[in-house]
Amino acid sequence: MSAITAQELESQMPDATMLLSDEPEMESSVHYLQLLLLVTSLEWAWRQRDDFFIGANLTIYFSRQQLKHRDFRGPDFFLVKNTTRHPRNSWVVWEEDGRYPDLIIELLFESTAKVDRTTKLDLYATRFHTPEYFYFSPETLEFAGFRLNFNQYSPVIPNEQGWLWSEALGFFLGIHQGQLRYFSVEGILVPTPEEAAQQEILRPDQAMAKVEQEAQRADQEKFRADRLAAKLRELGLDPDDV
Repeated sequence: MSAITAQELESQMPDATMLLSDEPEMESSVHYLQLLLLVTSLEWAWRQRDDFFIGANLTIYFSRQQLKHRDFRGPDFFLVKNTTRHPRNSWVVWEEDGRYPDLIIELLFESTAKVDRTTKLDLYATRFHTPEYFYFSPETLEFAGFRLNFNQYSPVIPNEQGWLWSEALGFFLGIHQGQLRYFSVEGILVPTPEEAAQQEILRPDQAMAKVEQEAQRADQEKFRADRLAAKLRELGLDPDDV
């Protein structure tokens, strides 16, 4: 049997980009809403960019052996930078130039929390080499982050607010009103599209309120100045000479 060229071998291989995700549904609406929040607020923050992909409850296929044994691994949330933003049925590593996620976030479920803290943590460090890994429980608010250091994860040290810095995101991750949110380096909450729209609606009212406050402040200053002038006149002094 004669050898075949790489081009001939490639032409005989199936198109793995058509592989569908094989992940179960979120266990609760709380987890689903948390996942939706992470996706929509980051997409809004990066709405002018087209060089990233966000996977939400999407299977990552990383080897043919994995397919054979049906050993699927789908993070709840993952981010791949420096790639295209087009929709995908799943993330197939060998169809994506060998790219693995730059950041992974797992939402802890009671049934999977132990795996997320141990098995997946080891997989993401030693096989995926994912630079940053975070996990968060929407129910207990357990929250931790890790940064890769020679195939091992080291804990990310929280700041004074308890937030964890993500180099991949350029944002802090922190708990706000019982949910995991993004915060800018200045400490400003990254909004969802709905929150941003609400801020735009309120902005004219806020501007009007500021104008009214300035007018009230000016009236108060004038009132104090008039009272002072009246007292000076009572003392026989000319206010213009004081």
